[in-house]
Amino acid sequence: MADMGAFREAVTGWAAGGPGGSGESARELAARLPVRAVVLLEGPSDAAAVDALAERRGRDLEGEGVCVLPMGGAMSVGRFARLLGPPPGLGLRLTGLCDVRERDFYARALEEATAGAAQAQEQAPEQAQEQVPGQVQRFFVCAADLEDELIRALGVARVEELVRAEGDLRALQTFLRQPAQQGRTAQQQLRRFLGTKKGRKIRYGRVLVEALEPDRVPAPLDGLLTSL
Repeated sequence: MADMGAFREAVTGWAAGGPGGSGESARELAARLPVRAVVLLEGPSDAAAVDALAERRGRDLEGEGVCVLPMGGAMSVGRFARLLGPPPGLGLRLTGLCDVRERDFYARALEEATAGAAQAQEQAPEQAQEQVPGQVQRFFVCAADLEDELIRALGVARVEELVRAEGDLRALQTFLRQPAQQGRTAQQQLRRFLGTKKGRKIRYGRVLVEALEPDRVPAPLDGLLTSL
């Protein structure tokens, strides 16, 4: 039985230009599941946070036809928007998170995907009319990145408690003694610490979200989930 993981793999392979580069597999899976929206995220730590908040709110995103898709880097958004957005893409609704420094880049990616749809409609109006879903594409903007938003929402003291509970206190203390960390704020230090070991950002993406009070969810993350 097809699942959202298979669709994610098909789309990632399509975007990378691997086997099945025509997108036939992704198109078939999108129709069969069906998929109605794709949440484009920079990496797996963002996906862990989105999944954790969805679970806290009793949401089954896959069951709702929503694919949470880490792109492997923000610079890939243009490629994914063209493949998944308005025709000649798959015609799915696109949303996601981006950092403020990348906001213009994401905006251009959506504009170019929409322009491609308009061109396709001019060239084949009957076909385009059947496929264009007429859905608004929107990305939610984080100040620095999602980790920074979560640290600010929880507060430095609470994040340090979570680091201790996760067994990473000694690693944090060693990290803070590094000359490069002197002069940085505690919030900046914690944000950098989360990215110093492979897999740590992914683990803390979930840990930090699970520790949030319901009324302290960062606005971009809350807005994203509410919009789905």
